[in-house]
Amino acid sequence: MKKIIFLVITTFITSFTFGQNFEGKIIYNNTFKSKISNITDEQWSVVMGSKFEYFIKNGNYKTISNGTIFQWQLYINKENKIFNKFANSTKALWMDASNNEDEILKTEINKNVTTLLGHKCDELVLTCKSGVQKYYYNSSVLKADASLFTNHNYANWNQFLKTTKSLSLKSIIETDQFILESIVTEIIPTKFDSKTFEIPAGIETAKQ
Repeated sequence: MKKIIFLVITTFITSFTFGQNFEGKIIYNNTFKSKISNITDEQWSVVMGSKFEYFIKNGNYKTISNGTIFQWQLYINKENKIFNKFANSTKALWMDASNNEDEILKTEINKNVTTLLGHKCDELVLTCKSGVQKYYYNSSVLKADASLFTNHNYANWNQFLKTTKSLSLKSIIETDQFILESIVTEIIPTKFDSKTFEIPAGIETAKQ
């Protein structure tokens, strides 16, 4: 379960257009389609979270979930580590972001597939060992620089940014357990200080 959550949360990432790399908070609403007979769509939503609050500044990012099990994920660039916090553990579990067990088998780009919040979006389809990942993006919106994540290989993140040059407005991530659809609902440009991307006080860490 935790391994799946690591992958999905990392891969998942308006009426505003930003001329430089986006810094701020993005809110995504999530819906799940279960592929396991004894787990409902709603149960996945409760466990994983129906809402993600995503924060990004330069080469660091953080996701806060309203899920009952998955609580937050933090990527600290200078350590190149991804930390995940679950409700059933007092520690944040970390992994080396340079590692990537997944593999992109096929890449497709389809132009002007849909319009989201007034922006025409291209579709990036990645057929991977882990499943099919679809991203809907506009390279002039939510701009992101792949060079800031040079060593972030996990979940094909650096390769995704090299292709899109932006965060996604919508994503559809398929695994063996479920299909997750995330759609951006709000974008809040904000300047953050360094404490936003630090492990919270009192939280111990351990290697995953």
